[in-house]
Amino acid sequence: MQITSALGRLLILVAAAVLEVGGDALIRKGMRGGGTALIVVGFLVLGSYGVVVNLSPVDFSKLLGAYVGVFALVSVGAGIALFGDRVPASTWLGVAIVLIGSLVIHFGAAHAR
Repeated sequence: MQITSALGRLLILVAAAVLEVGGDALIRKGMRGGGTALIVVGFLVLGSYGVVVNLSPVDFSKLLGAYVGVFALVSVGAGIALFGDRVPASTWLGVAIVLIGSLVIHFGAAHAR
C-alpha cells in the first residue's frame, strides 16, 4: 500500500517520527530503571518506523531528507512532553534550520526541472 496525496505523505512522516521517537523513549525509560520489557517493546516500536515511512512512494533520498525535519520537530516535542526538557531558543533555531533544509530537499528538485 502506498499513499500518494501530499497530506497522506505528511501524515506518514509524522506517524513514522512518532514511532521512532516513541520507541527510543521506551528504550530510554527501560534503561533507566523501567526494565527489560520496556526496552524490548521500544525496540519493536522503533523498528516499525521503517515500515511506516516506506509507505510513501517518494524517492528514498527525498523521503528521508524530508523526514529528518519532521523527526527533529517531533523529537523536541517529545522531550518536552515526556521528559520535561527545557528547550533553549538555540534548539528551536536549529529545528527551524533543519526544517528549512528538509523543505529544500523535498521541494527543491521539483523547481529545478
